[in-house]
Amino acid sequence: MRKVRTTVAALLVAGTIAVPLASAGAGASNQQGAAASTGATQELVVQYADGVDAASARAAIEAAGGTIIREVAAVGIAQVLTDRADFAEAVKASGTVKAAARNHAVGTSRRGMAHRFAEERALEDRASHAPGGGGANNAGGVGVAPNKPGPETFSHLQWDMDMIDAPEAHATTKGGGVLVGIIDTGIDASHPDLAANFDDALSENFTTDIPAIDGLCEYESCVDPADVDHGGHGTHVAGTVAADDDGFGIMGVAPDATLVNLRAGQDSGYFFFAETVAAIVGAADKGIDVVNMSFYTDPWLYNCASEADYVEGDVTPEQIEEQAMIREGILDAVEYAQANGVTLVSSAGNQASDLAAPTRHDASSPDYPPGLEVERIVTRDCLDLPSEAPGVVQVSALGPSGNKADYSTYGADGAIDVSAPGGWYRDHIGTRFYRQPENMILSTYPVQVAAEEGAVNPGGGLKDPHFYRRDCTQGKPCGYYQYLQGTSMASPHVTGVAALAIAAYRQAHGSDPTPDQVRQILLGSATDTACPAPEDLVYTDEGRPESWTAHCEGDATYNGVYGEGIVSAAGAVAMAAG
Repeated sequence: MRKVRTTVAALLVAGTIAVPLASAGAGASNQQGAAASTGATQELVVQYADGVDAASARAAIEAAGGTIIREVAAVGIAQVLTDRADFAEAVKASGTVKAAARNHAVGTSRRGMAHRFAEERALEDRASHAPGGGGANNAGGVGVAPNKPGPETFSHLQWDMDMIDAPEAHATTKGGGVLVGIIDTGIDASHPDLAANFDDALSENFTTDIPAIDGLCEYESCVDPADVDHGGHGTHVAGTVAADDDGFGIMGVAPDATLVNLRAGQDSGYFFFAETVAAIVGAADKGIDVVNMSFYTDPWLYNCASEADYVEGDVTPEQIEEQAMIREGILDAVEYAQANGVTLVSSAGNQASDLAAPTRHDASSPDYPPGLEVERIVTRDCLDLPSEAPGVVQVSALGPSGNKADYSTYGADGAIDVSAPGGWYRDHIGTRFYRQPENMILSTYPVQVAAEEGAVNPGGGLKDPHFYRRDCTQGKPCGYYQYLQGTSMASPHVTGVAALAIAAYRQAHGSDPTPDQVRQILLGSATDTACPAPEDLVYTDEGRPESWTAHCEGDATYNGVYGEGIVSAAGAVAMAAG
């Protein structure tokens, strides 16, 4: 997604009213429960009752002791600050609001929350990494390959682009004129491979840093400018979609597309409900063509509509109310975006779960505050959002061998739409390529974040030339890149292909395709891929538990690992132009 507002200001956009306050982050980070009862400031999201006009709801919120800091009127959601302990009960008693729940809470005092990105960095493997495979290409640790067989410095490391036929598609289009929204932790617009394609005017940061979970604020207001990324995840996603075709670093799937930062993710990797809804609705109001969403909405991995959806595990009425509100709000925001021409693409998740199974195991929710997670089993009706919203293209992840990455969530019965390269560090077991960074996805990364992770020397050289790369050629500022893996990395490949398809459709037909047409192009042009033989994918040799074993159900035209197939840029462009 992703990923200068440094003063208190009011912003009015069609469908969205936002008032970023310097105090919002601090107020949001107060303890829940006991702290609220003593009059401490808390931040809540309220959902307007059906059929109630927004003006009446606003009046009721004010009367109950709340101050609106953002309203997403298009879907009847308001983000509210209050120091009244009984605010939720009071505002619901007015009849204008049907649900209210806290939007933020204290996390930890440590940045880089493990709940989101640890597995994407293969952190458990780095300490034991033995250089091999492509590791010799680090040119003395500088990170510039000595040979350049492709158009970009690191083209020879982009196996992912070959897997989806991107070079062939570029003979027809590179996605020029298509607006791609990245809902993530931000985009580092200063990166030399992204700067030319970044739209500063359309970009917006919907978040306020919360020191308790994000670390110290980088700006006095705790609201970052819309052209920075202090998490790194959004910049990596953006590079896969649209790193520039400039003979430098890497090339994205749609290297001429325009990147728009619609930041909803905290530096720490949390994606809270109000910010996420505002970003999805904002994509529609800004006229974005396609949006990448490599996340799930915190704090619930799966959102249930009622207590009846719980097979095992305890739940309170307040937690059900919160899940039901998140569920309805995200579904409404997705429907609004699609009705306004936005194609939405999302990652399936890194839980190695079968989404087609009748029940779902979850030991990670609610994931804030830490320590409150409970083990539960819920029905399939409890949704991972936004990826399982109707019409969203949901993507599973593959390694360079073309096999399902061990971590990737999967599932037949329409659970997975298409598959794409997401990287798999432990791919190619039994060969010299096993447990090599080159099995992962190389993409753009902010130098500041790489330095915070201990990968960059004070002079700019790489301390870690295996999981990071650097390009200082052509007289540009040095560009930094990192290897990551995850369905977060698979999704932007499909988003980039969607951008190419939209550009090709416009060129051929002189009009824009609808989101449903784009979806059908992506699914209809994907390369049919059969289940492996045997159909049970066992990962115990790679060191994974037996519970990660995945059964591939279906045939070559559709199955639970590949969906409709491996996304094809060349195929999508040809179908769109037909």
